[in-house]
Amino acid sequence: MMNCELLATCSALGYLEGDTYHKEPDCLESVKDLIRYLRHEDETRDVRQQLGAAQILQSDLLPILTQHRRDKPLFDAVVRLMVNLTQPALLCFGSVPKEPSFRHHFLQVLTYLQAYKEAFASEKPFGVFSETLYELLQLGWEERQEEDNLLIERILLLVRNILHVPADPDQEKRIDDDASVHDQLLWAIHLSGLDDLLLFLASSPAEQQWSLHVLEIISLMFRDQNPEQLAGVGQGRLAHERSTDVAELEALRQRELAEKKTRALQRGNRHSRFGGSYIVQGLKSIGDRDLIFHKGLHNLRNYSSDLGKQPRRVPRCRQAAQELSTQRRSALNVRLFLRDFCSEFLENCYNRLMGSVKDHLLREKAQQHDETYYMWALAFFMAFNRAASFRPGLVSETLSVRTFHFIEQNLTNYYEMMLTDRKEAASWARRMHLALKAYQELLATVNEMDMSPDEAVRESSRIIKNNIFYVMEYRELFLALFRKFDERCQPRSFLRDLVETTHLFLKMLERFCRNRGNLIVQNKQKKRKKKKVLYQPVASGDVSYSPEELQALWPSLAEQLQFCAQDPELSLDSMVPFDAASEVSVEEQRAEAMTRIQDCLLAGQAPQALALLRSAREVWPEGDVFGSQDISPEEEIQLLKQILLAPLPRQQGPEERGAEEEEEEEEEELQVVQVSEKEFNFLDYLKRFACSTVVRAYALLLRSYQRNSAHTNHCAVKMLHRLAHDLGMEALLFQLSLFCLFNRLLSDPAAGAYKELVTFAKYILGKFFALAAVNQKAFVELLFWKNTAAVREMTDGYGSLDDGSASRRGPVWSREEEAQLRELYLAHKDVEGQDVVDAILAHLTSAPRTRRQVIHHLVRLGLADSVKDFPRKGTSIVLWTEDQELELQRLFEEFQDSDDVMGHIMKNITAKRSRARIVDKLLALGLVAERRELYKKRRKKPTPSSVPNGEDSREDFCQDDLQEEEDLPEEENKEDEEEEQGWGTEAAQSSLALPAEALGQSLRQEGFSAPLLWLQNCLIRVADDREEDGCSQAVPLVPLTEENEDALENEQFQQLLRKLGVRPPTSGQETFWRIPAKLNPTQLRRRAASLSQLEEEQRLQPKLEAEVPEEQEREEEHRAQALRALLLARKKKAGPSPASSEEEQAAGEKEQLKVAPNKRHLLDSDEEQEGDEGRSKAPELGAPRIRKKKRFQIEDEDEND
Repeated sequence: MMNCELLATCSALGYLEGDTYHKEPDCLESVKDLIRYLRHEDETRDVRQQLGAAQILQSDLLPILTQHRRDKPLFDAVVRLMVNLTQPALLCFGSVPKEPSFRHHFLQVLTYLQAYKEAFASEKPFGVFSETLYELLQLGWEERQEEDNLLIERILLLVRNILHVPADPDQEKRIDDDASVHDQLLWAIHLSGLDDLLLFLASSPAEQQWSLHVLEIISLMFRDQNPEQLAGVGQGRLAHERSTDVAELEALRQRELAEKKTRALQRGNRHSRFGGSYIVQGLKSIGDRDLIFHKGLHNLRNYSSDLGKQPRRVPRCRQAAQELSTQRRSALNVRLFLRDFCSEFLENCYNRLMGSVKDHLLREKAQQHDETYYMWALAFFMAFNRAASFRPGLVSETLSVRTFHFIEQNLTNYYEMMLTDRKEAASWARRMHLALKAYQELLATVNEMDMSPDEAVRESSRIIKNNIFYVMEYRELFLALFRKFDERCQPRSFLRDLVETTHLFLKMLERFCRNRGNLIVQNKQKKRKKKKVLYQPVASGDVSYSPEELQALWPSLAEQLQFCAQDPELSLDSMVPFDAASEVSVEEQRAEAMTRIQDCLLAGQAPQALALLRSAREVWPEGDVFGSQDISPEEEIQLLKQILLAPLPRQQGPEERGAEEEEEEEEEELQVVQVSEKEFNFLDYLKRFACSTVVRAYALLLRSYQRNSAHTNHCAVKMLHRLAHDLGMEALLFQLSLFCLFNRLLSDPAAGAYKELVTFAKYILGKFFALAAVNQKAFVELLFWKNTAAVREMTDGYGSLDDGSASRRGPVWSREEEAQLRELYLAHKDVEGQDVVDAILAHLTSAPRTRRQVIHHLVRLGLADSVKDFPRKGTSIVLWTEDQELELQRLFEEFQDSDDVMGHIMKNITAKRSRARIVDKLLALGLVAERRELYKKRRKKPTPSSVPNGEDSREDFCQDDLQEEEDLPEEENKEDEEEEQGWGTEAAQSSLALPAEALGQSLRQEGFSAPLLWLQNCLIRVADDREEDGCSQAVPLVPLTEENEDALENEQFQQLLRKLGVRPPTSGQETFWRIPAKLNPTQLRRRAASLSQLEEEQRLQPKLEAEVPEEQEREEEHRAQALRALLLARKKKAGPSPASSEEEQAAGEKEQLKVAPNKRHLLDSDEEQEGDEGRSKAPELGAPRIRKKKRFQIEDEDEND
C-alpha cells in the first residue's frame, strides 16, 4: 500500500498520453519532494520500495528526461532523483542483511533495480545523456559553472549505477552468444555515442577530475568479458581453441559410451521379479554378523554405508566460498564493439588515465577501495594487449617495478586484513583476488617481453626481473598465500589463479637462474637480542640468606644506623625512590623501594638505607608503610630490622653468563630484522613449498580436474612433480585423499584426456608400493599429512632423523632412564636448600644430559606442570672459607697485570662462583678500590698517521683519557650501544673528518667563539653535578640563544660535538644533543680543558712557540700567564663585572685558578665562565696538566666501535 502523501506527489508529476508526456505545473516541486522523501526513509527503504512498485522511473521520470531536457531545472532535479533511486542495494543497506525480514527488503530493492536497468536498455535516455555531456564538455573551464560540473558528475554516477545492477540469469535465461540486458545496455551506449565521450574524458588532460568515474564505468562495461576471448573476436577460431573444443567433446563422448556400456551390463536377458539377497563376507553390519545385501550384484560396487542416511549439514561458517563472478559470451556485435573500444582505449587513453588514477590513489584523493578498479583495469587491458598484438609501449605506464611494489603492498594489506577482520573476510578475499590477478598479468607481460624480437624490450624485461627476484618479499608472497589459504573465504577461482601465478613465477625464476651463473638476492634474518632488564638488585640481593645469617648481620648494621640517625646532615637528595616519568605503576615502585632498602642493608650500606627509607616516607606517607611522620630514631631502626628480616619478593634478574646456551631461550628476547645478501639456490627455494599446507591446496584444486582447464591441471601437476621428483619427496604425496583422487582419475572413462595426470598418478602409486614392500607402516602413514621430517623418517627408516641430529636433539630416553629419572625426582623434590634439577644431573648414570633436557622430559612425563616450575637458581655457595680467601688473593696477585683479571680468576678458581660474588669478595678484602679496576681492558688502536711524531706528552694524555673510557662498565657499554644504533654510522664517519683542533680553529674563524664557550661551560657544569650527586644520566644541551641554536645546526660544530663524545638526538624521539651518562667528571673536565687549550693556542701561538720550558716551575709560570691573558680577553669581550675583576685579581696572585664552584640555572649562561674555567684547571680535581704548546686530538673509542 502506497503512502497517501507519496501517492499525491507522484500524481502531481504529470501523465503520459500515447508517446507524449504532459507534465503538471508542480512537476518540479513534486520531484524535489520525492528527493526529500528519499532522504528521510527508514531502514527498510520503504519509500524506495513504494516508488519501485509504482514504476515511477519507467512511467514518469524517463519520459520527463527524454522529452523535457530543455527545462534545465527540471532536468537537473530528475537526474538527481534517478541517481538516488538507482543507488546500489549494498550502499542502501550497508551489506547483505542476515536477518530474514531485512534480507527480504534487500532482495525487493534489488528486483526493482533490475527493472530499472531493463527500462534504460534503450537508445533514447543514453542519447540525452550523450548530448548533454557533449554540450557541457564544449565549455571551457572559465565558462563552466559549478552547476555544470555537478551535472556532469551526476550523469556519470547515473550511468555507473545502471551498469552496476547485477544480472538475474534465472529471470533472463540467456545463453552464450545471445543478447542479455547488459548487452542491450552496452549496445545502447554505443549507438548514443556515449562511448566516444568516455574515451574523450579518459584521454583529455583537462578532465582528470573524472578519471576515477570513467575507470569505474569502463570496469562495469567489461564485467562479464574475457580479455583473451575478446581479443580474438572476428579473427576466426584459432588452432588451439579448436583443439580444446575437440578434446572436450571427446571426453564427453567417452563418458557417454562408458555409461551406455554400464547400463547394458546391468540389464539381464530375462527380467526377474526377485533380485536376490547376498551375504557380503568380511563386511560387518550394525551387529557382529556379516552384511546382507538385498540388491543385484551389479550394484554391489556402488554400495556405501552412507546410503539412505541424511547428509550431514555443513555449518554456514564452514561452507566453501561461492563464486561471485561469472563469464559469458555476449552477442557478436557487442563483442566487436567492445574489442574496438579496447583497442582505442589502449592506443589513446590507457597510459594517461592509469597515471592519473595512480596519482589520485597516492595522494588519497580517491574514496576507500578505489584501488580495486585500478587493479582490474591493469589486469584486463594488459591481458587484452598481450592477446591481441603485443605492444609493450601501450601499457608502459603500469609496466615498472613501482607497479609491482604497489600491487604487492595492496595484496599483503588485503591478506593481513582478511586474517584480522573476520567479519569482512570475504570482501577482503575478493579484493585480494583482484590484486593477485593484476600481479599475475604483470608477470605474464614481463614473460612475454622476454620473447620479443626487440633487444631493448628484452633488456627492459631483464631489468624488471632482476629487481623482482632480488627482493625477498616478492619471493615469499606465494608461500604466505598458500599457507593462509582458507576455502571458507577464498573461492576456488582464487586458488586456480594462485596456482597458475606460482607456476609462472617459478618457471621465470628457474629460467633466469639457468641463464645466469649465480644470482645474488636479498635475505632478511631476525637477529635475536636480549631484552634489557629495567631493574636489577645489587649483588648482595641475589644470595638467599638464612634467618640466622641475617640475625648475625644485624648488630653491625645497628651500630651504623644509630650513628646515622643522630647525624643531622644526612642527605636525602641522592636517594630518589619514585620516578614520575616511569611506566611502572606507583604500587610496583613502592614495592621496589622496599626491596632497595633491603638490598642496601644486605650490602652494608646503612646510611643509604636510612636515607632511602626517609625519602620513601615523604613520597608514600599514607598507610605508614615506611613509618609515620613523627617516628623516633629507635622506631626507625626497628623498622629497618623488620625490612631486613622480611622475605620480600624480588624481580628475577638475567641468567648468569656461564649457563648453557640452550637455556637462553627462557630469557625474553627481541627480534630485529637484519638485511643481507646471499647467493640464490633454486632448489633451496623450492624446498620451502614442500609442506603439507601447500600440497593440501593443490590436492583441493585437483579434485575438480574435470572442470579445470588443461593449463590449470598442468600447473598443478608440474608443481607436485617438482616436489616429488626434483626434491625426491614422493612420500610427501602419500596421503589417502590424494590416492582417492588418483583412483577416481584412473577409473574415469575419459582418462585419456588427462594423460599428464594419469602418468603422474601411476608414478606416485608405483613409488608408494615400492616403499610399502619395505616399510609396512606406510599404509598407516597414508592417514596423515606429513612434513619433511616425517618424510625422511618414512623413507630412510624411523629413528634416522634422531641419529642424524643427535647433537641438536639429544639422545632418546630409554625406559630404564625414565624410571631412574622418576625415582631421582621423587627422592629430591622435597629436599630444602637444593636445586632438584642439579641433584638429578649429579646422580644420573646414563648419557650426559643438559638441564633443559631434564626439565622438558619431567614435564613430558607429567611429573611437573610447566618449565616455570624449575627457575634457575643462583650459586648455593654463600660463605667463603679462609682457604678460599687465600686462593682468591693468590689468583688476584698472579693475574692483576693481565688484560682480563676476572676471566683468569673465574677460570682457575676451585670453588666455582658467579662473577658478582667474586667481585664483591675482592672489594671486601680490599684488593681493589672500585669495580672498574676489574673490567676487561681493551687494546688501544694504533695512533693515526695524521698525528705528528715527537708529541709524547699529547699521546700519553690521549692514552689515559681513552683508557678511562674503555674501563666503563660493560652494562653501560651495552646500553649505549643500543642507544647509539641510529647514529653509529654517522659517528664513525665523523671520526675520520677534521681533527678537533682544526675544527675549533675553523669554528672560531667563522664566529662561533661564544657557542664554544657555552659548550665548555655546559661540560664543566655537568661534571660538577655528577661529582656532587654521585649519579649520571644523559643531560641535554638546550640552546637558549639564537647564536647557540645556529651553532648546533652547523655541520663542523656537530663534528666537534661528536669528537667530544656528545650524542646526537635520536630520530623521532629526541630534539637536543645530549652529554652521555657514560662520561665521568674527569673525562668531562678534560674535554672542557681541550676547548680552552684550543683557544689558548690560537691566541698565544706566536709567543708560546718561541718559548721552550725546561723545568717544571717555568712550565707552571707560562701556564698561569696564558690563562691570565685568556681571562683578560674574555673580560674585554663580555664587559667589566665585579666577579670578573675579582677572578682576574685572583689569577694574578696565584699560579693556578682556585674558584669556588657556583650553581648555574641556565644551560646558556656565560656569566660564570671564568669560575668554570678555574675549576676545570684546579689540580685537586685530578685534571692532568697539559703542556701549552702541545695539541691533542680527542677520539671516542665507542664511536669507532
